Amino acid sequence: MAVYVRKNGVMVDKATGSPMLTDEDRAKPIAVPFVMSDIPEYRSPIDGRLIGSRTQRRDDLKRNGCVEYEPSISPTKGKIRNKAFAAKRGLKVSEEYL
Repeated sequence: MAVYVRKNGVMVDKATGSPMLTDEDRAKPIAVPFVMSDIPEYRSPIDGRLIGSRTQRRDDLKRNGCVEYEPSISPTKGKIRNKAFAAKRGLKVSEEYL
């Protein structure tokens, strides 16, 4: 296993003197893990079961024949066109549906 020491402001291999990171390596972004927090508990609007994790959410959607909301699969692409719906919820109708 390599042992690195600081020499002239650069970390180098103690045995060979080669730099720990090349200039090319320093230009790359540092890779770090991404940890996604779990979702807060809620009741399924379909069958009333308590959902407390992403796994339970996926199972609930699959069990009830549902899919996660994606604007790209919506015929209106997530835009609101119903004036009564928008007014009741304090939303604005999308420009192309005015």
